[in-house]
Amino acid sequence: MYDFKIDGANKAQMYDDLASALKGLVHGEPDPIANMANAAALLWQTMPDINWAGFYRNVDGELVLGPFQGRPACIRIKFGDGVCGAAAASRQTQLVEDVHAFPGHIACDAASESEVVVPLIKEGELLGVLDIDSPSKARFDAADKEGCERLAAILVEAL
Repeated sequence: MYDFKIDGANKAQMYDDLASALKGLVHGEPDPIANMANAAALLWQTMPDINWAGFYRNVDGELVLGPFQGRPACIRIKFGDGVCGAAAASRQTQLVEDVHAFPGHIACDAASESEVVVPLIKEGELLGVLDIDSPSKARFDAADKEGCERLAAILVEAL
């Protein structure tokens, strides 16, 4: 397990370790739900200072809750609504230091203070989003954004 206050070099090592483990988990498994479930569990067990890790799937132009670890979550999110909906609509990673200052934030878990959401895009199609929340403000930084985008790219190949 990694401590929350890890420096840049150790954070880079954490994401290297996560990438290696995720590649091993999804290798040869064709089922997207199984792969998302294992990815959520891996993130939950490895990443420090998070209170939610999981996925929303694009189902007919709406985000629908997928595999996750954490408290019960919102089941459906419209594109453009909240941080996840913003990531889906823009197809850009959302790195939010203070979710309460984010216009239209959806408070699925009142304990969440910061969030990173990465769109999952394969061959131009939005498959869904990877969503990770923290109970600490400004928990995620540029290194987390890059690391989570790397993990999302690995997972997209298995979806």
